[in-house]
This record gives sequence, C-alpha cells and structure tokens, in this order.
Amino acid sequence: MVISRVAPLSVAKIAGLLYLVIGLIVGGLFSLIGLGGAMAANQDYGPLTVLFGAGAVILLPICYAIFGFLMTLIGAWLFNVAAGIVGGVEVEVK
Repeated sequence: MVISRVAPLSVAKIAGLLYLVIGLIVGGLFSLIGLGGAMAANQDYGPLTVLFGAGAVILLPICYAIFGFLMTLIGAWLFNVAAGIVGGVEVEVK
C-alpha cells in the first residue's frame, strides 16, 4: 500500500486537537511551577501569580493549537508535493 496523498485540512484538524491537549498539559505544569515558585519564595505576588497561572492555562493551549494546526497544514501540503514527485510512502499492513 502506498500513501500518495493526504487531506491537509483533515490532518491539520487532528493535529490541532492533539496540540490543544498538549498545551493544556504544558500550561498546567507552567501554572504549577509558577505557583510553586511563589510559595517557595514565601512571598505573595498577588495578581501577578494569578495572571501567570491563568495565562498559562488559557493562552498556551490556544497558541499550541493554532501553531500546531498551521504547521501541520503546511507539512501535509508539502508532503503532497513531495509525494507527487517521489511517488509516496510505502506502508506494509497485515
């Protein structure tokens, strides 16, 4: 079986969703690290800590999803161009 073309938008939608989940995980970790740093320093940074935590949990997943979608869309399009020149990717399925 030879994969000679993929639907770029279909692949990009799946990648965008996967990158959204990764962004949630990374954003949560950044939020915890920021909170832990504030607690370890035994200081109250007030709204700055809250903004950092909320920003990490809200903005990182959105940025990851957008950039993951766009880069995968471009990558899938480039795959189609290269597969048209070379002939595709051979996959063995049992």
